[in-house]
Amino acid sequence: MTELLVTPKSLSHLETLIDIGADAFVIGEQKFGLRLPGEFNREDIKQAVNLAHEHDRKIYVAVNGIFHNYHLNALEDYINFLHEVRVDRIIFGDPAVVMNVKNQHNPIPLNWDAETIVTNYFQCNYWGKRGAKRALLARELNLDEIINIKENANVEIEVQVHGMTCMFQSKRMLLGNYYTFQDKQMKIKRENDDKELLLYDEERDNKYPVFEDFNGTHIMSPNDICLIEELEPLFEAGIDSFKIDGILQSEEYINTVTAQYREAIDLYNEDPEAYEDEKFMLVDPIEAIQPEHRPFDEGFLYKQTVY
Repeated sequence: MTELLVTPKSLSHLETLIDIGADAFVIGEQKFGLRLPGEFNREDIKQAVNLAHEHDRKIYVAVNGIFHNYHLNALEDYINFLHEVRVDRIIFGDPAVVMNVKNQHNPIPLNWDAETIVTNYFQCNYWGKRGAKRALLARELNLDEIINIKENANVEIEVQVHGMTCMFQSKRMLLGNYYTFQDKQMKIKRENDDKELLLYDEERDNKYPVFEDFNGTHIMSPNDICLIEELEPLFEAGIDSFKIDGILQSEEYINTVTAQYREAIDLYNEDPEAYEDEKFMLVDPIEAIQPEHRPFDEGFLYKQTVY
C-alpha cells in the first residue's frame, strides 16, 4: 500500500495527523534538516517516536543539510542520538551522514533526498548499495522519467504530490544580485500582518515565498504542486510513498490536504474506478482554502524540465 508521508509542525499536530490517517512523518531540527515546517528538538523527537510507534506509524528525521567540517562533531552526536531513540529512517543528502550511520552497531535505514540531483535510477541504486532504502525523486522529473526510475530502481521511490518546492537556496543574496545585475528589481511584498514575505515579479505576476532557517534563505515556487487528480499512473507504477510538504502552510491547511489524499489512497485501494469517479471532487476542500496568490499546477509531471 502506498505510504502517505506528511510534515507536521508540532507534536500536537503530529497527533492530529495520526488521527487523520498519515502513515509517516518527516521531522527534525533545522540545523540538521532542510526546510522543515516545524522545529522538533531532541525531547520532541523522542516523544514523537513513542507516539508514532504506539499507533504503528513511522518517524523519519531529516539530516539532509549541507555540512562543513565544523559541523561534523555535532552531526556524529546527533546520529548517535537518533539511534538511541530508534527513529525509523534518517533522511540524508550528504555522504557524511552515511559514514556516521555505517559506524553504528545497528544502522538505521536511510532515505536519500538530495533535491534536484535525484534524477536517474543509477544514482538511486548507487546509494541503495550504501544503506539507502528509499530515494525521494527530484520534483523536476516528468511522469515518464518517474516511471522509468521506479521500474529500474532497487530501492523504494518517494514522490512529492502536494506543496511548494524550493527554487533557490543560499546564505548570500545571489538572487537579488542577479536581478540587480539585469537592471530588474524584485519587489518585496508582505502579507498576513507581515508574517509572510514574498518576492513579487511584476513582469510575470508571480509571488515567490521566502523561507528562512538555520541553513539560509530559500526562495520557494510561486505555485503549489497538486496531484490529487493525477495519482492513477503513480499508483499503477507502484510508487511507494506520496509526500505532502507543508512548509509555510498552517496546520489547518496541512490537515485538510492530508485528509483528502488519505481518501484518495483509500478509494484507489478499494476500487480504482471509485477513485477515478471521485477524484475531481477530492480537490474541492483544498481549493476552498488555497491562498489566492498560489495557484495549483502539476509541477513537471507532464512537461520536460529545462535546467
